[in-house]
Parts: sequence; structure tokens; C-alpha cells
Amino acid sequence: MPEGYCVKCKAKTEIAHALEETMKNGRKAIKGHCPVCGTVMFKILGGKAAPTAPASAPAAPASDNPSTPE
Repeated sequence: MPEGYCVKCKAKTEIAHALEETMKNGRKAIKGHCPVCGTVMFKILGGKAAPTAPASAPAAPASDNPSTPE
């Protein structure tokens, strides 16, 4: 379980019902609730989210005669 700071309890607690989401600027964050008081907790994670790779076409077969300058 991820741990975050609850501003209402003024203590570090585990984030209950945590869901990872991506913010508008591309950074990852965890959003959940404080198990003690029920306040919404939000923790920004380090780094940006990895871009999703587009579905690529199958690789072309390698040719038997690579072109080398002579």
C-alpha cells in the first residue's frame, strides 16, 4: 500500500482505495482516502508517465544481401 500525508489527521498513513492515475501534465499520481478520517489523499509520484507505444506493423524480413559500399 502507498503511504501519504493526511492534512486533516496531520500524520502519515497508508492510502486506502488507492488508484494510480495520470495528471494532465503527464505525471503519475496516486489518489485514495485516509483510512482514519476518510479525507481524500493525493500523492504525486516521481517522473513522467511512459508514452504509450503505438501498435506497430510487423517487422520487415531481413534481406540476404545487405547493401555495402564497394
